[in-house]
Amino acid sequence: MVNNNILHVNMTRHGDVTRRDLLRLAGGGFASLAGLGVLQSLGLNAEVIKKEGRSCIMVFLSGAPSQMETWDPKPGQANGGPTKTIQTKIPGIEFAEYWPKMAAMMNDISVIRSMAGKEAAHERGRYHLRTGHRLLGPTKFPHFGSLVAHKLGDPESDIPNFISIGNTVSSGFLGVKVAPFVVGRAGQLPNNVKGSVTGKRSNRRLEMLLEQDQAFAKTGADFIADEHQELYRKAAKMMTSSRLDAFTLNGETDKTKQQYGGNAFGQSCLVARRLVDSGVPFVEVQRGGWDMHTNLWQNMPRTAGEVDQGLSALLTDLKQRGMLEKTLVICLGEFGRTPKINQKAPVGRDHWAKNFNLLVGGAGIQGGVCVGKTSNDGMEIVDRPVDVQDLFATICSAMTIDPTEELITPEGRPLRIVDEGAAIDEIWS
Repeated sequence: MVNNNILHVNMTRHGDVTRRDLLRLAGGGFASLAGLGVLQSLGLNAEVIKKEGRSCIMVFLSGAPSQMETWDPKPGQANGGPTKTIQTKIPGIEFAEYWPKMAAMMNDISVIRSMAGKEAAHERGRYHLRTGHRLLGPTKFPHFGSLVAHKLGDPESDIPNFISIGNTVSSGFLGVKVAPFVVGRAGQLPNNVKGSVTGKRSNRRLEMLLEQDQAFAKTGADFIADEHQELYRKAAKMMTSSRLDAFTLNGETDKTKQQYGGNAFGQSCLVARRLVDSGVPFVEVQRGGWDMHTNLWQNMPRTAGEVDQGLSALLTDLKQRGMLEKTLVICLGEFGRTPKINQKAPVGRDHWAKNFNLLVGGAGIQGGVCVGKTSNDGMEIVDRPVDVQDLFATICSAMTIDPTEELITPEGRPLRIVDEGAAIDEIWS
């Protein structure tokens, strides 16, 4: 039965439904609503959603940043170390001193301080925070970027629908059609496209590869041969794409480049903006160096400084271009760091999944909200724990993807996009 709330939806101008209304409608199940034609009657069919041009930029801080040196500082505590705090734009919400630019943008972002993870090993944590599922059993779940490419991307696009600047998790059971296209160095054409041969010579090479795969398929490897052919087709299309320039910094002023920062991470953020502006629905940007078991306070100024500048420039640029309202930006790592300082020299913090924090903004996210609270010593969540599945239900809602939808694996097994969890209602505008 459809939730009676659908009879009392608050309609905005032009008959649009607010994001909060959608979350309330989701309580009755998007699938059942669609089946009854309710979503169609409200103009929310899948094709309309795709035309909205929604996109997501995931800034992944690989190595796991310390929550106490980022956006949940604990000054004056025995385990707080020398880190000082600074006031954000929102009274009562403070960040660690290394984040002045992001503190000044608190009106445009929200911070979640009560993330509760389950994985404190890097590979498992990265998988969990990129797929929304733990690394258990034989099934390989797709990176969320592959899911976005599958649901919102153009299958006939001349450039990939999921681009990762740096290595990442695979597309899992969704296959090669939505696999991440990995860029090793931002600002340059991909190595596997730059200088590629074209014309008759290229066609002859493709024909030879196809012949090899046909022979391979006869041995019983049809599925692998089909995936190879799909890759060849996409590569051939990409070689002649008019949008390849989005991978470069061509046309950007020196002032813009400087605003993002004269470093690899800043360039990556600028390229991410160019890619989503060209129609790519999902881009991941990575910045490693956060596994600070030692030398934490020696390394934080430079490491955090690059991300503070690049991320704040990205958000500012998206906002000025009118893109932030349809572009979700999320900054996170695979887990947090121990509230207690370790005994190594020079000291740092070790792995900790029990509680950590992240930043999120854009795509209908309300700025200036702080979700959750940890104890004074940072050891416990004392208010509003947020599970990883809650986070992914929220990300799905921001991207207009039904988190309850079932995907079918190649073996015919139905699997929900998000097993459980509920979207974080407090951060919706």
